[in-house]
Amino acid sequence: MEYVFSSALIGLREGLEATLVVTILLAYLVKTGRRESLRWVWAGVAAAVVLSVAVGALITYTSATLDWKAQETFGGAMSLVAVAFVTGMIFWMRGTARKISGELRGKLSDAIAIGPLAVVVVAFLSVGREGLETAVFFYATTESAHENLGPLVGFLIGIVLAVALGWAMYRGAVKINLTRFFTVTGVLLVFIAAGVLGYGLHDLQEGGVLPGLDALAFDLSGPMPEDSWYGALLKGIFNYSAQTTKLQGYAWLGYVVVVLTLFLWPARKPAARPATVQGVQQ
Repeated sequence: MEYVFSSALIGLREGLEATLVVTILLAYLVKTGRRESLRWVWAGVAAAVVLSVAVGALITYTSATLDWKAQETFGGAMSLVAVAFVTGMIFWMRGTARKISGELRGKLSDAIAIGPLAVVVVAFLSVGREGLETAVFFYATTESAHENLGPLVGFLIGIVLAVALGWAMYRGAVKINLTRFFTVTGVLLVFIAAGVLGYGLHDLQEGGVLPGLDALAFDLSGPMPEDSWYGALLKGIFNYSAQTTKLQGYAWLGYVVVVLTLFLWPARKPAARPATVQGVQQ
């Protein structure tokens, strides 16, 4: 169950992005008197959810049919894909948080002019990306945890919180500084993604794809074993490994230094008023 926090953070982040998209689309339709198109938005959202679950099931089934060595290789590759998704998500929302509402309304307005199918497609594409990212990262997390319960509980907690926050914002009951929220969660996700990167590389080393399995950067099995409460906590949040190879260590450090620097680097554009949502329908 030590993987609950990292999974919940991913679920909250992805879920809130998806919830914001849905609430913006729904609020725009209600405000402009186009309630007849609400069902097409929900149809697109439902299709995106079904696709995400199907992709998650396909990944899990594919892994189960492989032998041990192939499973390590497949798991390592999916971990790298998950890191790429999360990294892209961090930077995408960093640059989009301020203008996402206007962009979505413009796309939806154009889709309504085309027809119901276009509205379904807009909703599907807007929500589907978060769903696919969640499915891939869920698999990567269960692989590193070697169990499904902890990550599943974490993801469900995060998604439920995201839906509750989204509803509260839609009703105007909660005001959130989105710029600050996505900055703080982005920093945490950089460290979580770095841990997944290290774990994925270790899987590829065990699968024989990458060398250096026996070249250890350090061995903390004595002072900080993974089965201790603090070792388990670090492993659950940051994918800590007591026996870390040099490739894992260098990759973890390089990823954190480069990505965190780029993420926190001040934007060139002049500072604008923080993106705040208080009642998305307004």
